[in-house]
Amino acid sequence: MSGGGILHKMKDKVKAGFVSSTSETGKGKSKISGKHIRHGFHLVKGKSHHDMEDYVVAQFRHVNDKELGLFAIFDGHLGHNVADYLQAHLFDNILKQPEFWTDIQSAIRKAYGITDEHILEKASDLGRGGSTAVTAILIDGERLIVANVGDSRAVLCKCGDAIQLSIDHEPSIERRAIERKGGFVSNIPGDVPRVDGRLAVARAFGDRSLKRHLSSDPDVVEALVDVETEFLILASDGLWKVMTNQEATDSIRSMKDPQAAAKHLIEQALARKSKDDISCVVVTFH
Repeated sequence: MSGGGILHKMKDKVKAGFVSSTSETGKGKSKISGKHIRHGFHLVKGKSHHDMEDYVVAQFRHVNDKELGLFAIFDGHLGHNVADYLQAHLFDNILKQPEFWTDIQSAIRKAYGITDEHILEKASDLGRGGSTAVTAILIDGERLIVANVGDSRAVLCKCGDAIQLSIDHEPSIERRAIERKGGFVSNIPGDVPRVDGRLAVARAFGDRSLKRHLSSDPDVVEALVDVETEFLILASDGLWKVMTNQEATDSIRSMKDPQAAAKHLIEQALARKSKDDISCVVVTFH
């Protein structure tokens, strides 16, 4: 697959003969004259017995004489329906906010909240699960806005240094906010901290039964893409559980093809015994 379009549910594409049953990959590039911005993505199903729960967006779209790069990782849990819904609707909800061009951070926060409300309203159809999200919007190849809920992560490489743009929303860090809402964070030996003993992230879309104690408010940050900015990595926690930010950037810094770079990162994670679904987008700027 090429052209950088939105991915659909993997098993449906398998039936159509487009991809293998274990991985999916693709790439695309900017059409701005003089810019050499390209992206590549790769996904691999983990060793769990459930369907693939990671979804990716990777595309360029022209809106109001601007070129927008839209990139995202959605890592579902307890089912793939919420991640699938986010892939289909979150960016459209962001772009249709009236203040998108004047106050993009507010537009993103509002759209995250509206989208989560819609997901909760559709819980009878979408199920009891949820999803983390990390989204990146690139405007005319110069302005980068990253937002996230959960532990899917965005890392920027600048002059060889790995800069984490997203925030991992861990229950242990947000314990006080969870407890103020009437919830608790478990600390069972041998397990990670969990909201109400169940969910290993403090923020997510969906999860209706936990929503009183669980936030979907994103952290949002902006970065300028300048001559020192080399590439951006978005990936689900299946990568970050086994690689540090600097290890990830170092391992692909010499690679020119972002699709090959995304695939290489996932292969490195698998070699380090990551068993989770893993999805990765790499955007190169030069």
